[in-house]
Amino acid sequence: MLPNTGKLAGCTVFITGASRGIGKAIALKAAKDGANIVIAAKTTHTHPKLSGTIYTAAEEIEAAGGKALPCVVDVRDEQQINNAVEKAVEKFGGIDILVNNASAISLTNTLETPTKRVDLMMNVNTRGTYLTSKACIPHLKKSKIAHILNLSPPLNLNPLWFKQHCAYTIAKYGMSMCVLGMAEEFKGEIAVNALWPKTGMCLKKIHLQDSHLLSLTLLRCILGG
Repeated sequence: MLPNTGKLAGCTVFITGASRGIGKAIALKAAKDGANIVIAAKTTHTHPKLSGTIYTAAEEIEAAGGKALPCVVDVRDEQQINNAVEKAVEKFGGIDILVNNASAISLTNTLETPTKRVDLMMNVNTRGTYLTSKACIPHLKKSKIAHILNLSPPLNLNPLWFKQHCAYTIAKYGMSMCVLGMAEEFKGEIAVNALWPKTGMCLKKIHLQDSHLLSLTLLRCILGG
C-alpha cells in the first residue's frame, strides 16, 4: 500500500465524477495525503440506486484529513466547468492535478445504441474531458507538479475492441487521444497520462476494492515510485 507521505499536502486535485466510485476513492486517498479536493460532479441528491452526493463525498474527504470543495458540474456544460475551476482557484489558490474520471458507458452494438446515448458518451467522455482539461490548463501551467490523468484505455485499433460497443470505444478513445495530443503539446509543463483498469475488469462494474487499487496506482503516477 502507498503510504501517506504528505507530498500532496496543500496541493489541489480537481476530480470529475468524484461523488462515488473510483473518483471518490482517488479523492479519499489524496485527502489522506493532505490534498485539497475539488469534487466536480452532478449528484446533489441521493440516487435511489446509487449512494453518494458531492456533499456526502465532501464530508468523507474532510474526515479523511483533506479539504473539500463540492461543485455542481455536468461536464457537458462548459460554463459549469469554468465556474468550478474559478471557485477552486479562488478557494485554494490554484490547481495542481486534474483527474478526468467522469464517464458515460453503454456496452451496446451499433443498432442497439440510441442516438441519445451516443451523444451522451461523446459529450461526457471526449468533449467533457477536453473542455475540463482546457479550463484547468492555464492554472496547471503555474504548478510545480502539474498532472492530468485520464481514466481511459490504451489506443488499440484491433477491431475486437470496436465490434461489440463501437460508440463507447470511440468515446473512450477520444479521452485517450486527448492524452496523446496534450502530452506532446504541453511537454515540459504538464505531465499528461492515462490509466485504465485491467482488461476484464473494465467492462464490468468496478468494485470498491478495485477502486482503491486504482486510486493507489494513480497516486503512484503523481508521486513517483
